[in-house]
Amino acid sequence: MAAEISGNTKGLAPSELRSIQRLFQRSVSHSEIVSLDLAREMVSLAETLRRRIGVLINRQGRIEEVMVGTKEILYIPDLGRYRLGRARLRNVRLVFTDLSKDKTQAAIPFDVYADLERLRLDAVVSLRSAPNRTSMTYAYLIPAKGSDTAASVTEEVRDLGAYELNFDEFIESVEQSLAAEVVQLASDEIGAVLVGVYDSKEVDSETSMLELRELARTAGVKIIDEVVQHRRIDPKTFIGSGKLQELVLRCLRSGAEVLIFDAELKPSQWRSITNSTELKVIDRSMLILDIFAQRAQSSDGRLQVELAQLKYNLPRLVEKDAGLSRLSGGIGGRGPGETKLELGRRRIRDRISELERRLSKVRESRDFRRGRRRENQLQLVSIVGYTNVGKSTLFNLLTGSQVLAENKLFATLDPSQRRLFVPSTSSEDHAHSGGRTVIVSDTVGFIRKLPQELETAFRATLEELYDAALLVHVVDASDSDAIPKYKAVRRILEQMNLGSAPELVVCNKIDRVSSEQVEPLRRELDAIGVSAAKRIGMGELLAEIDARIPHMNRASYFVG
Repeated sequence: MAAEISGNTKGLAPSELRSIQRLFQRSVSHSEIVSLDLAREMVSLAETLRRRIGVLINRQGRIEEVMVGTKEILYIPDLGRYRLGRARLRNVRLVFTDLSKDKTQAAIPFDVYADLERLRLDAVVSLRSAPNRTSMTYAYLIPAKGSDTAASVTEEVRDLGAYELNFDEFIESVEQSLAAEVVQLASDEIGAVLVGVYDSKEVDSETSMLELRELARTAGVKIIDEVVQHRRIDPKTFIGSGKLQELVLRCLRSGAEVLIFDAELKPSQWRSITNSTELKVIDRSMLILDIFAQRAQSSDGRLQVELAQLKYNLPRLVEKDAGLSRLSGGIGGRGPGETKLELGRRRIRDRISELERRLSKVRESRDFRRGRRRENQLQLVSIVGYTNVGKSTLFNLLTGSQVLAENKLFATLDPSQRRLFVPSTSSEDHAHSGGRTVIVSDTVGFIRKLPQELETAFRATLEELYDAALLVHVVDASDSDAIPKYKAVRRILEQMNLGSAPELVVCNKIDRVSSEQVEPLRRELDAIGVSAAKRIGMGELLAEIDARIPHMNRASYFVG
């Protein structure tokens, strides 16, 4: 099958089309940037047709694409199939004709320079006719060295027939110099640029970006660069079309493969951005869902993650384009995977219904266990709090367990329950000889702007909170953002109708800060201070748990 000419072919005669088609049969030596014969033929065709002619030549010297434009503009086809490697060029160069007779006019227009960098072409080559010769101007990329302007070099060749350049050696040296400037990543690392756009002064952009950094670190992402803007959200591209192009170029210069936005992108915004770049585009919700997909260990947890991902991606399937294919594998692509995303809306909805039925059975099983606990008169103490405040470390210390506790967000996803013997300090406790046994539950950490799909999917997990006789709300005393995070958790609890549930606030990690810093926080939150890592304050904590449970009227707040 003959290769097809792309671009502005309307109005051309069959003989003219055949003349253009013959360019596909041409080839150049892999050591030439362009042969003199090919250059003369292209210039002759362009002058006869009064239209720009362009070709894409790969490094083996084969012509991959032939394009026809207008007198002023050349239309470049989609280069998606010419894939890029990290810090690599695209392995094709653009050669085109310039019909301008004005010698003061640049041989390479500004938009072609932009394409050189945006598309990562090996080079762009402009051909012009001159008396008894063919002239050439070519441009190629050089390391940007942190500059925000295009980093390229332009060379002018007066007579192509007398010019010598070993293109193989030349392009290899160019690629090596570009690779040397790119951030060096481990083979399993993904380089990303974080993007925050805030249209309200009420939003603490610094705090929000700090949390996004932690989320990215937890997901195994190497942060190469950050971009923060204070502006109105663009309804189409979120960040504005001009800024988006700058952002894409910034990623290409730094070697980043992923754009991570500190917001939940609308499907239309996500589509616009993915259509503008070959980079993976991840929003905050996708990032959190990816972390949950990594962390889920139990079958229940995996079901809930898959359900949340499918519900989140369903509206993006309506807007399906090439962007979804870039989510396969790695960050943003864990969980159900690309194959499930391509099943179609009907099959996705069928899968969602199946998962919801299976999670309903999980809920029934949890209800049964809660009933057995009530029969045995075992009361439940649930540890809650913002993610990464030390809940799992405290749980392990109290119960002698070995639940995973890492300095990462959402280290614990699947809830754990263990028995805890609480020594009695109350004179009213005559029924239990010196103490009693309670059940302690370690729950998933909360976070601001948690995706609604996750809140819904994990409702079966969090329903344990409705049966708790006491919520132990853990706060990181060493965190300067402790109060806002405490309030964020309180808002989530109120949304779950748990705002009036009995609560014991615990300031953890007091060993990391001075008493002058801890005491105001304790007074404001009416909290006790502990250090789970250093085993400080455990006696007071157990005494508070024992003192608060006996005097509670669970019926007053139970809403399950």
